[in-house]
Amino acid sequence: MTDEETGRAFRLAYVPGVTPAKWVNVWAERMPGVPVTLITVPADEVVALLRDGGADAAFVRLPVDRDGLSVIPLYVETTVVVVPKDHAVTAADEVTIADLTDDEVLHPLDDTIEWTARPGLPAFTRPATTANAVELVAAGTGLLLVPQSLARLHHRRDLTYRPVPDAPQSQVALAWPTAATTDLVEDFIGIVRGRTANSSRGRTPASPAEKPAPRKGQKPAQNGGSGRRAVPASRKNVPASRKKKGPRPR
Repeated sequence: MTDEETGRAFRLAYVPGVTPAKWVNVWAERMPGVPVTLITVPADEVVALLRDGGADAAFVRLPVDRDGLSVIPLYVETTVVVVPKDHAVTAADEVTIADLTDDEVLHPLDDTIEWTARPGLPAFTRPATTANAVELVAAGTGLLLVPQSLARLHHRRDLTYRPVPDAPQSQVALAWPTAATTDLVEDFIGIVRGRTANSSRGRTPASPAEKPAPRKGQKPAQNGGSGRRAVPASRKNVPASRKKKGPRPR
């Protein structure tokens, strides 16, 4: 019995900042009999949720421990710096890492960006979450670098952000337990990859059909062609005696 026949839901987890609506809407159109259960999970807990069977698939932020997981990278996000609206960096459209050298930069424990060297000056504390860090930015105790979707998620009227093009970036991916690749997971993979409904299970599409054979009784076209006009059958092999002659002499 398939997952669709049992009536079970498809459990889709996603980390903060990811918006799965466009894929879920396509799913609702193609799979009206299988509801989607959405699960919001912190970035540092999503892998454990997948391994424990708490979700069929999840949108994660790379890097993650891929042991036992299949992963499809999807897109890269711009990194931005979140600052108070009256901060000096708001005078520019973009900010570089060097522009933040003299600022205290918060580094929350759930940071999703891989830093080889942290920018700016170390802040007085490491907040537990990005949401806590945003509160500290609003209090004027430091700046925060995050993927743009997280800056939008934690938007406040007293804060703004600017892109930091030379900062490391966060990549979003779809992940699922390799040993639990069900038909429903294959269906969702197909949707995420943009496949049509006919190939939504993620299977390799059939090769294009070969050129159809000529219909019965139809002769195949000659290669190239001589460019001469075809001679009607009625005029072929006409006996000399029947050929038109000139007027008889009187």
